[in-house]
Amino acid sequence: MAIADVRLRPLRPGDEESAVRWGADEEFCLAIDWPVGLPAEHIRQHWRGLLTLTPPELLRHGITVGGVLVGYTDLAGFTGDSAEFGIAIGERALWGQGLGLRAGRLTLAHAFADLGLQTVTAEVHAPNLRSRALMRRLGFTEIGQGSPQEYRGALVPVIQFVLRRNLFSR
Repeated sequence: MAIADVRLRPLRPGDEESAVRWGADEEFCLAIDWPVGLPAEHIRQHWRGLLTLTPPELLRHGITVGGVLVGYTDLAGFTGDSAEFGIAIGERALWGQGLGLRAGRLTLAHAFADLGLQTVTAEVHAPNLRSRALMRRLGFTEIGQGSPQEYRGALVPVIQFVLRRNLFSR
């Protein structure tokens, strides 16, 4: 699947089937800190529930390539003029091809231009070098460490990032 046509769209009924497929991929689950082996019906119910959430709880957009749902981005924890960014590429065959960078830029452009946010933060588990590199490519600056969290079965440092509107470039 070529990554020429990357778009964001709201979640819609039926998207839970993509999440079920991703949830069956142990490496994906470990990479984004989903429990391995979740029952398909549990994933379906969770994703159906996401259709009713609105900011300040969560703003999740599906990432599509050629119209096919391949991942998602999140803006969550809205506080005044800021929110926290997250991203997951569910189709492992597309990892390392620039999809996260493209989808991240689209999400951040929406956050700053359409939602009027001034600051977007992110947290990344320290051993997740790919995500740390993505944050830097998106323009985020490392600002410190948060409380350690479990990741891939070990307690690890969490790296905190920030991106201010005036420093964002598409």
